[in-house]
Amino acid sequence: MNHIPMRMNAPSLRPQKLTRRALAKQQTREKVLQAAREMFIERGYEGATIRDIARAAGMSTGAVFASFTDKPELFEAILSEDFAALLDPMQDAASTAPSAREALVAMFGAAYRMHFAQLPLIQAALAASWTRTPEAERLRRDTMRPIRALVAEVLERGVDRGELTQRFDLRLVSDVLWDLFLAGYRPAAFDGLSVEVQTDRLAERIDLVLAGLKA
Repeated sequence: MNHIPMRMNAPSLRPQKLTRRALAKQQTREKVLQAAREMFIERGYEGATIRDIARAAGMSTGAVFASFTDKPELFEAILSEDFAALLDPMQDAASTAPSAREALVAMFGAAYRMHFAQLPLIQAALAASWTRTPEAERLRRDTMRPIRALVAEVLERGVDRGELTQRFDLRLVSDVLWDLFLAGYRPAAFDGLSVEVQTDRLAERIDLVLAGLKA
């Protein structure tokens, strides 16, 4: 069978009804996140202040700080939310690909397409990445763990189907592919590459890595 049936579903839990206060808090948080996203895209990380974000959200700075400790925490919440949202489209792209190589290219291309509409936010993320706190780094890694697991699963299925041979630790190979994928954001954000060019360049690098795993 050529298709890759994969879907990492969370355990089914009975939804709990929120209290009126909890619902109001959630709505405030979502409103702050949306306003902050717009400000970061428009003004960059350094240019967007909490005061600007509060004004855009139509609330006081105190209301913003009731949901987030500071601007770095708010910014990381947006980025983590965006990366978490990549899992479903990446799984969908990989599930219909006829080979491990095509699955990898398709899933990474799907991620690039989702982020392409908000490249200014990616530019801001790259600029702020050097000052990320240990807590923010842990949050980012936790958010990306299911996506990284998907990369490893694609490789494992390639081995199972006889496309690839397990000459190296597949977890190590998946780490290399993940790093190549992330590295593609910088030239895309600052050199104005299209999604197609960005994905094609990554595909060439994927071919180099997979050449050592060909059965």
